[in-house]
Amino acid sequence: MNYLISKSMRRAATLAAILFLTFAPATLLRADPTADLAAFSVFDKVDLAQLARGDVKTLRGPIMSSPRYLSVQSVYVVPGSPAKALEALRGWDPTRHSEIRVFVHSDIAGVPSANSFAKLRAVPDNGPVRSLVAATQKLDRDLQIGHDDAAKFKASSAGGVMPAAVAGFWTDLLLTRTQAFLSGGSAAQPPYAHNGESVRPADELGGLLRQQGKVRAQFSPFLEGTGIGRGAGSLKPEIYWELLEADDQGVLTLGAFYSRPAAAGTVQAADALYYASGGYYVALTLYQMWPIEIEGKPSTLVWRGDMISARSLAALHGVERIASESSMIKDISKAITLFRRDTAGTR
Repeated sequence: MNYLISKSMRRAATLAAILFLTFAPATLLRADPTADLAAFSVFDKVDLAQLARGDVKTLRGPIMSSPRYLSVQSVYVVPGSPAKALEALRGWDPTRHSEIRVFVHSDIAGVPSANSFAKLRAVPDNGPVRSLVAATQKLDRDLQIGHDDAAKFKASSAGGVMPAAVAGFWTDLLLTRTQAFLSGGSAAQPPYAHNGESVRPADELGGLLRQQGKVRAQFSPFLEGTGIGRGAGSLKPEIYWELLEADDQGVLTLGAFYSRPAAAGTVQAADALYYASGGYYVALTLYQMWPIEIEGKPSTLVWRGDMISARSLAALHGVERIASESSMIKDISKAITLFRRDTAGTR
């Protein structure tokens, strides 16, 4: 599986940064961020000096009971304060890197409208996009849509990379789901029901969190203000959509990003992909950032947790399952490396 490095992964690609800092003692700006980290993550012990030199530690997350769930955790140090790290993360553009396979990214500002998805009319001509168009035209059973969505599609003989009928179908579906998320969070998302199953994004997001109890407890007060795995919260999300590749197929996805300052200069953030046309059901990336000092300069210790729910994972066992975990770790590491390269020198 290609673990989408969408804005989620872009935001997720995280705060990683940059500058190969030379060996130096690290000063903690709060009681002990490393102890805080050890309390809820898979990282019992980290070497801040080693992380400050540019190393990134990435490990498999806790084993979850559902075979379609998978998680990975990462930790690293970046220069600058948590606020600066968050700013750099938000400004990073994954579409600059063809190897990440994010073809289109578009923030949705203001009140969503059909025009928010205008870039669908100018998508690149490549294999994954053609596969998405073909699947749409025949209403392939692997499309993650609802019965009502399928009934709305009207085939057309018009040409183009993404014919008008296909672009119009997805514009309507993405707009409807975006509006539903803003008004009712992921709980308002209709189920994926086209293939006879009934998979609800809110249930998948909630399931990912329930099966990682320590992580859930760490982020619970923050997540209660979001629409992740629940109804609309008190926090306002930054919303966006992307066209990317997953499992060699073109995938349209909707995302919501939240962040909140916490005690002692720390920051928490969450990036949820709450809709996908295929490839995976949902994905979630959480961040915790602590202020520290390296050589007397402000820096940030970052923990990142990536979680994904995908139908294809349920069929994997043994060596195949291990290979899938390795692929997820590789994709996340790739995103972090590219983020560092692009934002080197950011303070």
